[in-house]
Amino acid sequence: MTVIDEPRIPGAPPSGPGRGASDERVSGALSFVERGLRLLWRPLAVYAATALAQLLVLSWMIPPGGPSLRDRLLQWDAHWYVDVAAHGYPDSFTYTPEGDLTGNTLAFFPLYPGLVRIVHYLTGTDYETAGLIAGHLATAAAMCVLYVFMTRLYDRRAALVMVVLVGGAQPMSVVFSMAYSETLFLALAVGTLLAAHRRAWLTAGLLACLTSVTRPAGIAAIAALGVAALMEMWRHRRLMSAPIAACAIACMGMPLYLLWVGERLGEIDAWFTIQDAGWGTKWDNGDAVRHFLTDTLRNGDQWIAVSTAVLIIAAVVGSLVALNRRIWPPLAVYGLSILVMTLCQSNYYHSKLRLMIPTLLFFVPLATVLARARTRTAVLVLGGACLFGMWYGAYMLTTWHYGI
Repeated sequence: MTVIDEPRIPGAPPSGPGRGASDERVSGALSFVERGLRLLWRPLAVYAATALAQLLVLSWMIPPGGPSLRDRLLQWDAHWYVDVAAHGYPDSFTYTPEGDLTGNTLAFFPLYPGLVRIVHYLTGTDYETAGLIAGHLATAAAMCVLYVFMTRLYDRRAALVMVVLVGGAQPMSVVFSMAYSETLFLALAVGTLLAAHRRAWLTAGLLACLTSVTRPAGIAAIAALGVAALMEMWRHRRLMSAPIAACAIACMGMPLYLLWVGERLGEIDAWFTIQDAGWGTKWDNGDAVRHFLTDTLRNGDQWIAVSTAVLIIAAVVGSLVALNRRIWPPLAVYGLSILVMTLCQSNYYHSKLRLMIPTLLFFVPLATVLARARTRTAVLVLGGACLFGMWYGAYMLTTWHYGI
């Protein structure tokens, strides 16, 4: 039998086993991307819509002749992060002209400035623009990871509501459009919870380690991972190497940075000294918050103080309601840890709402209730909440004269 070869078209790639394997790899990659977009288009759409709406509200709030929109998004802590990305850390304490010790960039953990520097090198933009780009990339990632995590715990409708609440309805959701580290922290912390829920222990340990060198509240992610590891070993009634290794990895990041700061400045507790000198941040068992709430609720006459007090109480009540619903224990430990760390430290009261952004816990009951409500009701509630949250954050950037 004679085999007649098919004529080959000039310039066409050769056929054969190699060609087929290459086509399969390309097809597999395209299929993976397609599945990812099919799963994540909802949280990405929410991110895009809330980010655009927040910028429009903020632009509307900026008075004529004042700082530009870009300048507003680079206020306060954003300056510190961009400075670390551009110039690195100092090698000494910092003092005022009067000789008093004050804060410096060593108080700010290194992972977010590192991301800003990477974006700067990859895009060729200035450090300020790179900071804003890094913040938006981290926000998009956080919304996607949060959506996947909540879908595992509940369902897609509850997950989508949660993304809207966290990304748009929080009173300080404006931070998601700024060069702040909360965005990266939230992405990594929720990633830790998701990996622990999937029992991907080494991934969870690495993400918790990275979370702990993004913000001091990374302790909450470590605690949540520890609870998840204990639950896994209790379920199997034996010690297991993977969960233990994950916890060991998680605990490496923050101590190494604090020790590095201490060695750099010659004092083992240098980081805590800088925090106290620059921002008055130290553990006080909640005394500052108790005094603030008592004084404000009795005779407060400033909008920011009164609204902050009311919203703090609402967050505590929402968290207690969530605990009463018996949510996944690691999520409960994570949320309570951030709430306790925020309320039991003596720093500026007008920063409390921002520090509580990654908590998640107090939004869970509302997300599950709205997920079961009629679509029209859910849309109206979420729309109103987003308008208030976006206005509140814009007010804090354009009218309030102090840091957030």
